[in-house]
Amino acid sequence: MSEFFAGVRLFLGGFSWWRRRPGLMVLGLIPAAIVSLALGAALITLLVWIAPLTETLTPFADGWPSIWAILIRVAVGTAVFGGALLLTAATFTALTLLIGEPFYDRIWRAVEEAEGDAAAIENDPGFAAGIADAVSLIARGALAALAAFAIGLIPFVGGVLGAVVGALLSGWILADELSARALTARGIRHRQRRALLRPHRARALGFGVATQLCFLIPLGAVFAMPAAVVGATRLAHGILPRDPASALTESPT
Repeated sequence: MSEFFAGVRLFLGGFSWWRRRPGLMVLGLIPAAIVSLALGAALITLLVWIAPLTETLTPFADGWPSIWAILIRVAVGTAVFGGALLLTAATFTALTLLIGEPFYDRIWRAVEEAEGDAAAIENDPGFAAGIADAVSLIARGALAALAAFAIGLIPFVGGVLGAVVGALLSGWILADELSARALTARGIRHRQRRALLRPHRARALGFGVATQLCFLIPLGAVFAMPAAVVGATRLAHGILPRDPASALTESPT
């Protein structure tokens, strides 16, 4: 558990940069606010239509006693909205990083300089790589949302289990994606990146789950995104081997 909470502290520590470099962090609010408004409107629309949507998804319950029809539709509606929240968090991260690349690049480079490792930066992933990462993140977020939705349908305990599993899956995905820039800049590719994260799974989960939960708070994602970029860069530094070149020769399995 100490490693998990170390990951949480990495995320929370990113907020210290609001005091340290406030002008730089404010720049990170711009893309986050734009994407948050668009996705927030989509979630509000879903919430307004959630009742008719659940009725459409459960026509088999029309002939059931009213109490059972209500229970199954509440469960389905909760699972649908919970899955949508998880997908929204992944989509928010993907689109915000893509749109805000110039802003978050400046934050990332400032952290690299503060960590004293800017000289190790050798590769610029480029915009095309950013698009590929965004598509991958949204796709993995959709799979996590589907898993949480399916688990959420389990009677009685599904809601809690679905929320826990969804938070863990999404947390891992967010940690992987947000730490990608610092690792990719050192020539570490996708599979090698995940191989580096696995021995530090608890720390990555702590960071990712904390980020995910903060993203679910209204306006939390907007103010937390710059801090998450800071924390993810420090997370990447913590999992790098002493000789970074050795990461390039690690088995991708």
